[in-house]
Amino acid sequence: MGNELILSELTAISPIDGRYGNKTKELRQYFSEYGLMKYRAKIEIEYLIALSKVGVIREFNQNEITNLKEFYANFNLEMAERIKEAEKITNHDVKAVEYILKEFIKKNSLEYIVEMVHFGLTSYDINDNALYLMTRDSMSEVYIPKLKRLEGELINYSKDYKDIAMLARTHGQPASPTTLGKEFMIYALRLAKEINILKNLKYPGKLNCATGNFNSLYAAYPTIDWIEFSKNFVENLGLAPNLITTQIEPHDKLVEWSQLLIRINNILIDFNQDLWHYISDDWIVQRPKKEEIGSSTMPHKINPIDFENSEGNAIMSNGVFSAFVSRLQQSRLQRDLVDSTITRNVGTAVAHSLLAVKSAVKGLEKIYANYPKIKEELNQHPEILSEAYQTILRREGFEMPYEKLKELTRGKKVSLEDMHNFVFSLDISEKIKNELLDITPSTYIGIAPKLVDIGVEEIEKLLR
Repeated sequence: MGNELILSELTAISPIDGRYGNKTKELRQYFSEYGLMKYRAKIEIEYLIALSKVGVIREFNQNEITNLKEFYANFNLEMAERIKEAEKITNHDVKAVEYILKEFIKKNSLEYIVEMVHFGLTSYDINDNALYLMTRDSMSEVYIPKLKRLEGELINYSKDYKDIAMLARTHGQPASPTTLGKEFMIYALRLAKEINILKNLKYPGKLNCATGNFNSLYAAYPTIDWIEFSKNFVENLGLAPNLITTQIEPHDKLVEWSQLLIRINNILIDFNQDLWHYISDDWIVQRPKKEEIGSSTMPHKINPIDFENSEGNAIMSNGVFSAFVSRLQQSRLQRDLVDSTITRNVGTAVAHSLLAVKSAVKGLEKIYANYPKIKEELNQHPEILSEAYQTILRREGFEMPYEKLKELTRGKKVSLEDMHNFVFSLDISEKIKNELLDITPSTYIGIAPKLVDIGVEEIEKLLR
């Protein structure tokens, strides 16, 4: 065996901190051990300040509050390392934060409140609030802005390509035409709706002691309204109070959030697969980058690796989120430690989803529509007009038009001339014949361009 390797992007076990470390580093301040320590410290400090406001300890003056808040406002790696050293002794991560915080308080002439740090609380009055604050902040400050960037790219493509008629496929077979822009709009609107839900999601918090009954706080100060205290404290953190819990917040909302991210990932997977097919068909072209290599042996290759990377990371993200969904709402009696182990991987799930979003954006920045190829493919399938023909003939009361067009087209290769000859053979008025003959694969797109405009309007409404 060789020497132990120093941790770096080259030696990290997980690609999140290794190969993709430069693309996920924005999340480290939220989901790393350092980030968790900082959020824990913030809640401990805010709890002290809240206690001072209800008379448990003397009310702090503004200077004292500012000094206390400096502990988390100026939190740095050196402080985190000291907490980690303390944890080696305590073998308890929250208690380690408490002890280092006490050292800080002693240095700031507030020795009289030292034993009020973490007063009456259980670790999960700290951890659950920290978890939801980390999740909320990472969404609003990192993930949602990147998702909005992807949404914007999709909207732009939908506008640019809203009039480009193209062959649709149902079951992989030629079907009634659509427009390329309308297909982009489908994904833009789906994402916009999920982003709107994500932006407005209310994350819970709790502060109610060891088994959720305020036992210790009520025993020490029975005259204080701890229900009101808890509500105010959690709301001041920007969370929604959950007063009735066991030792832990039951994670129902975390599961709801996980399912929301799974839906977003599934939309990305669906989009990536469609783009992959369009690129494979040469309907969409990728711009070559001179320095890049597509294959170690085939010089001509420009692979759709960004969309494949996006799909793969979305799948990985869903795998972790699915673990949350399957287990986090369960806890043996008032508490077990399974959720603690699982929730340490929240950052992993978010990071893979963030990578999926970034890769999709990167892929979109390289592509453009191959108009001639799209038109050529569409015109090779005039049989798609059979739907229009039989529908108009039904309108006119023509007998068994569906069956006649089925006989003409199903399982056969037909030309536009064949379709027109069919029209000429019909015992119908010249007006109806001309109406049928005027329909071409490129014009048989319904109101697809208008649907793009409607989609843009719906997205704009979500922003209001």
